[in-house]
Amino acid sequence: MSGSHFDHQHPEAAAGADGAVASSPMYAAPAGAKLAVAVALITVTMLLPPSQSRWLIVVAGILLFAMVFSLVSPWFVAKRLLMLAPFMLCVVLGAALQPGSALDWRIVAAKSSLCLVTVILLANTTPFGAILRVLEKMGVPALLITTMALMNRYLFVLADEMVRMRRARTSRTFVRSRGFTWTVLATVAARLFERAAERADRIYAAMCARGWR
Repeated sequence: MSGSHFDHQHPEAAAGADGAVASSPMYAAPAGAKLAVAVALITVTMLLPPSQSRWLIVVAGILLFAMVFSLVSPWFVAKRLLMLAPFMLCVVLGAALQPGSALDWRIVAAKSSLCLVTVILLANTTPFGAILRVLEKMGVPALLITTMALMNRYLFVLADEMVRMRRARTSRTFVRSRGFTWTVLATVAARLFERAAERADRIYAAMCARGWR
């Protein structure tokens, strides 16, 4: 896949958080440097022993500075963190309920939160295509990079399709209830899966017809 494919982004992805990130100094910084710093922060955060947990405050300060410097809204980060909370909750519960574990669930929660915030800031201050180019230079297999590029491109296509299906379903309904809302969501999810499979077949056939392998 050529570099032009990496540069292609959905308008929502290119706009960044609250439409302000693209004008920030952090957005213009080299993608390789940002990726290296993010990996270093995550590694240090996860490897910090419980006795050195006070250093988590330093990591939090670095992330707060990066958030201000990148013009990312704290509310945007909080909403994204809330969306990822179920995954973090599973990790925290696993640490809290494990018998004989020396892990403090509060430290696990703090580390998980800091790592997620790091990923959120990286994703919203760095074009995905730039990250793929860095991974390509690092020697990551081309097939994996191509798969990630296609996934990123068509993830937004599926999201737009879901919004249209949900709007069409709601506009044809005059009775609103909590139970009906869940029914609509289940119906949309099932139909979206079917349409996604059909569109994937069409896209793959079109790409093969143009010489893609």
